[in-house]
Amino acid sequence: MIRLSEAHARMRFAAHVEAQDVQEACHLIRESLRTGAMDLRTGKIDMGLLNTGTGTGQRKLRDDMRKKILAILEGSGGKSKGIRWGDAVKRLAEQSTIGVGAAWFTEVIKAFENEGLLTVVGERDKRKVDGA
Repeated sequence: MIRLSEAHARMRFAAHVEAQDVQEACHLIRESLRTGAMDLRTGKIDMGLLNTGTGTGQRKLRDDMRKKILAILEGSGGKSKGIRWGDAVKRLAEQSTIGVGAAWFTEVIKAFENEGLLTVVGERDKRKVDGA
């Protein structure tokens, strides 16, 4: 805040920082938080957006998706049998009240792979998700 106040004073070609410079610095900080950290769905400031790039709501949705994917894999005859990629996306979309983006689905599956919980076999349309 001190640096912003000093910079604002310099922009006015002032030799000293005045109250209006501090007020403008506070305004800039408030607006930057509101712009960068506001969760658009809730309208609340979420510092997780600044720290990690994902808000609390998004993390909760991703965690729910992880649980649903594991349930789908177990419901498809056990983790060892696996399920086709497209079928997994369809089942997840049927169970979800919100749209399931392909990017989120892919991100969750890659996280599972990194954790060693499942493997993806094949490419493109012939991909299959198998339990580890």
